[in-house]
Amino acid sequence: MEITIAKIPFETVAKEFLSDLEAKNMSPNTIDGYRKDLRLIQKHIENQLNRPMTLKDFTTESIEAFLINLQEEHHYQPVSINRHLSTYRSFSKYCVKKRYASILVTDPIEKRKCPQKERCFLTAKEVEVLIANIKHPHIHACVQTLYFTGLRINECLTLTLDDVNLELKKIHVRHGKGDKERFIPINEKLEQILKNYLTNVREGTGNLFFSLKKTNSLSRQYVNRELNKVTKQLGWNKHITAHVLRHSFATNLVSSNVNIVAVQKLLGHSSLKTTSFYLHLANEELVDAVSVL
Repeated sequence: MEITIAKIPFETVAKEFLSDLEAKNMSPNTIDGYRKDLRLIQKHIENQLNRPMTLKDFTTESIEAFLINLQEEHHYQPVSINRHLSTYRSFSKYCVKKRYASILVTDPIEKRKCPQKERCFLTAKEVEVLIANIKHPHIHACVQTLYFTGLRINECLTLTLDDVNLELKKIHVRHGKGDKERFIPINEKLEQILKNYLTNVREGTGNLFFSLKKTNSLSRQYVNRELNKVTKQLGWNKHITAHVLRHSFATNLVSSNVNIVAVQKLLGHSSLKTTSFYLHLANEELVDAVSVL
């Protein structure tokens, strides 16, 4: 990599890059993920070199060596390694754009192949059973919101009071994946759930919609821990997380013959190809149905 300022600290340009993302109004979660990825490779390379890392040390070889280290020493899965690679590709493009570099050092690095996992989802009846057995009032409302909207867990937990408009019956997702915004209708069932939550359950003095008294927020870990506990109590042989509720939302809509483009817009998918996965699931159900004859 040809650096115009050969000895410029890696950390200096990394901070510039993150500031640039903030200026572009990227979501805080996206920026925080990039920050962690850049710090991790910096720490690894500095341990290898036994000195502060410069931008000149950010090479194809050093990135590839770090990704191999993640795989072999820390047992990262291909999808996690690819996420790191995506961060370093964005950073490399920034370096070229700002003339810190003349080439994209990540170009020769190929993405890891990810085995296709079978996605777990719940039927509408299973969702009813799951919700009926959640005793924690905050998580009870949160889980129903996830199922009736298809929101990603981070999108749900970062909703503010202003984002949930019960008068107009819509939820405003300001920073979806890829920093895209979208609006999601609130159906009558969810409207009553959210009104009850605001009136009788919500605590704290912060601006987040889902708010506990001590933290003024609700964490992803807390939600998933409660889902795991209830799943075990029910004796289900399924690994249920908040994201499974999103899969269930989409699968049940497609199974009910909702237009795939409408499902795409609700999920916030940039590509219809991604949403089409749920169409395949619905088709598999049809095959299973005729197989019992």
